[in-house]
Amino acid sequence: MIVIGAGPAGMNTALYTQRSNLKTLILDKGMYGGQLNNTLEVENYIGVGKVLGMDLAESMYQQIEELGVEYQYGELLSITKEGDLFIVVTDVETYQSLSVVIATGTEHRKLGVQGELEYSGKGVSYCAICDGAFFKDGKIVVVGGGDSALEEGEYLTNYGKTVSLIHRRDELRGTKILQDRFINKENTDLIFNSQVTNIIGDGNLITHVELTDVDGNITKHEANGVFIYIGLDPNTTQLLNLGITDSEGYVLTDDKMQTNISGLFAVGDVRKKELRQIATAVGDGSICGTSIYNYIAKLKD
Repeated sequence: MIVIGAGPAGMNTALYTQRSNLKTLILDKGMYGGQLNNTLEVENYIGVGKVLGMDLAESMYQQIEELGVEYQYGELLSITKEGDLFIVVTDVETYQSLSVVIATGTEHRKLGVQGELEYSGKGVSYCAICDGAFFKDGKIVVVGGGDSALEEGEYLTNYGKTVSLIHRRDELRGTKILQDRFINKENTDLIFNSQVTNIIGDGNLITHVELTDVDGNITKHEANGVFIYIGLDPNTTQLLNLGITDSEGYVLTDDKMQTNISGLFAVGDVRKKELRQIATAVGDGSICGTSIYNYIAKLKD
């Protein structure tokens, strides 16, 4: 069986299927760990206390590797089903499997404003851990008002001379403890009821962002780096033709992680669900691994 995506949900699914003596392959277009690689510290995963996101990802991967789960690089191009077999095509190889798990997760939503694509990697970022050190003593702007914006904003205070959080509403959406941590830093400030409507630079690097408030007033705010945390979109572009997603692109499943295509499952952030956390992703994987074992056992009967 094949798992597409090596985040916590995908890796835990693979752990369960491999332990059930099902030959398991994980495919991923990048580094194992998914969004854990963009998370500085994890504090709400029971039993491990405070841990670096990348360290937790490494621990998960080592565990499935020791069990014999195979891991290969590949970007998904298509999934089709012929009889009881799924045909999984990537940009590297084509595979056949009795069951497939979609664990492709999400990606950071783009602002969609002028200058965002032009200055991506030249001041625009979606990962504070990856790029924060490039803005030592600079003026940093964080866009968003949820937990991710607050967590990453607090992390960026270790580098930026100032860290300004821009939020389109009049109050933050993130949890109180994260709000307090950010606000209590000496080099932070909050700008409410405003949106970044243009990212301006000199052709090489960012110099300013254009802000538009709720009354339509436009101002310029000096910035060397812009970190964007305005939500997530599911990585399901190559799956939309299968008829398994909702209007937003999230995969629909039952409580056994089964889609409306027999043998095709989905787990983790890519699935339509209320809460997207490591704990819920791992829970999805446990359920899914068991469901797949039962599904394949029935095929063999």
